[in-house]
Parts: sequence; structure tokens; C-alpha cells
Amino acid sequence: MNIVGKDVRDNYYPRVTCDLGIVRRNTSEVMQRAESAGIEVAGVVKCVNGLPEVAKVLQDAGCRWIATSRMDQFIKMREAGITAPFMLIRVPMLSEVPEVIDLCDVSLNSDMLLLEALDAEACAKNKTHNVILMAEVGDLREGFWDRDELIDAARFTETARGLHLLGLGMNIGCYGSVAATKDKMQELVDAAELVEAAIGRRLEVLSGADTTAFPRVLDHTMPERINNMRLGEILVIGRDLQDLYDCPTPFLDRTAWHLQAEVLEVHRKPTHPIGELCTDAFGHKQVYTDRGIRKRALLGIGRLDYAFPEELIPTEPGIEVIGASSDHTIIDIEDCSRELKAGDIVEFEIRYTALLYLTDDSNVAIEYI
Repeated sequence: MNIVGKDVRDNYYPRVTCDLGIVRRNTSEVMQRAESAGIEVAGVVKCVNGLPEVAKVLQDAGCRWIATSRMDQFIKMREAGITAPFMLIRVPMLSEVPEVIDLCDVSLNSDMLLLEALDAEACAKNKTHNVILMAEVGDLREGFWDRDELIDAARFTETARGLHLLGLGMNIGCYGSVAATKDKMQELVDAAELVEAAIGRRLEVLSGADTTAFPRVLDHTMPERINNMRLGEILVIGRDLQDLYDCPTPFLDRTAWHLQAEVLEVHRKPTHPIGELCTDAFGHKQVYTDRGIRKRALLGIGRLDYAFPEELIPTEPGIEVIGASSDHTIIDIEDCSRELKAGDIVEFEIRYTALLYLTDDSNVAIEYI
């Protein structure tokens, strides 16, 4: 057992526990299915803020790259002994180009000015930096929408002394909620063929999106030429496909991560606020359901730690999360069989967004088992 965080006392809360054995088994299950489809995996540790303990599991499982979006996470992982090649999955900022060349083996790119800067920096440091150009396919985040601009960028990268055009990639689902259908995935292949005709060779890597596209692997409809995926949630947590995309994943154990929070008070109170209502602490107008007087508990954790109360899943029957402020979470315990009192611990399973915040919070201890 290893505990890290602001306070490492045995009785310190809030605390996140991670079962690395479950993460290891889930990663192995996903890797087997990806490899059977001819797909290499970039293991994304963004959702746990680059925790080296998790990165090591993905590295040891055979991920070709360890990937994240923030430079400080690469530094933390390298200092902790992670040796796998690094992939930067957020388009670089111009201000961080020197660090990109120093730390990252490959980056995703979608702007000519950035490509020119990366080339100049790589040449100055006598290095060759691998580039995956992003093709916009409709989710409307990063990527070249105009295919002529994409081809121009490919031609520049192909001839740049400090860059190597490794391939093309696409993003889907993260902003525009566009579904990863077979036809949508084929758009990346179509874009790659245009680039290949322009540069006169076959691209090594076609990086086809993230966890939301993994159903195309499971139902064998992923276009054959897509040979890389940037996978995070499905490896590290394993909940989203079943919870959000109606894609059964019986091969995954969804219980690797738990949040434990301490009870501050227990009282019976009305369920509808009393008085003239305005906005909450975040400037939002809330709607409350009047369920009469019910027993509720207040927990010593809040939105500052996990952002969205709906991302917490109580593990005990009869407990319901009904709201939160910055530092407090309110749960309904009227139907809970356990008689909770101040000092007791309540446990939750956690989804992607909550884990993203919790693992970046110095007030939350992290325990590995």
C-alpha cells in the first residue's frame, strides 16, 4: 500500500483508492482486442493527471506510447522512471515548443506556424520530431478542415529537416459529440490517401480517435488502415462504453477506483430550500424537488475536488447524491440501512470527469493497492 497526497495519515480523507491490479487486467483485455485488429495503442493518462504508478501499468502492458496533454505530467512521469516514448495529444502551444522537442517523441499538430516552430527548434537541437497531422472530420475541435491546407502541411512536414511525418490522426466525440461510426472513421482513411498521393509514400500511422471509437474494434467495423488509437478511459476506468454508449464490456472490471469521504453531520431536514431563491454559489439557478423531511448527511468534499456531483456513484444502497457546494457534498440517507454519524466514511465509484479533478487535487490522498 502506498499513499500519496497532501496528508498521508491512515485516517486522512478525502481519499481516492486505485486497484492497480484491476487497471492491469483491464489494460491487458483491451490490448489483446486492439492487437487482434492490428491496432497499436497510445495509453492516455490524462484522466489521472499523469500518475506515474498508472503510467507504469500501461507501459508494462505494451502501449507504444504513453500520452497526455500537459507538459508537467511528462516531466513528472520521466522523473519517476517511465521510459516509454511520450505522445503529446494536445496541439502544442507556441510557448512550449522547446519543451515539446525536449520531452516528447511525437505530437499532434494542426497549425502551420506551430510546425515551422517545431522544425526550427528540432533543427537547433539536432533532433527529429515525429508529427501526426490532425484532420478535422466534423467534431470541430483541432484539425485541418480544408484538405488543401492539410496537404500543404503534409508537404511541408515531409520536407522539413527537423520533422518526420509519422501519419494522420482525428479527434471525435470530445467537443461536438459526433459518433464514431464506420463511415466517420473511414474519413480519416480518405484524408490519408489524399496526403499519400501528394507526398508519394504510405503513412506509417493512422491514429483513429479514443475510447468512443473502440466499439468499432469490438464489432469489427474499424477500417483496416487505422492502426493506432489513443485510449485512456477504457484502460484506466472502463465505465464509459457501457454507461454512456450502450456498448457492453463484460471483459472490463469497473471498480478500480473509489472515493472515500468523511461525514461531517447527520440531520433530518426539508428537501426544498426555505425562502426566496436566487442563484447558487456558482451562479446557477437550481430546481429542487420537495420530498418532505428526510435524513441527510454532509460530507467533507465538494465541487472543488471533483466538479460534478453526478459523477459520483454511491456503493451503498439507499444513498443518493443530491447536491454540492465548493467544499461540501449533500447525500440523502433516508433509505440507507447503515446508521451514519459524523466521522463515518462513505464510498463512491467514480467516473472519468471526477477522476480527472480528484487526481489533480493536493487535498485528496491517493492510495494504491
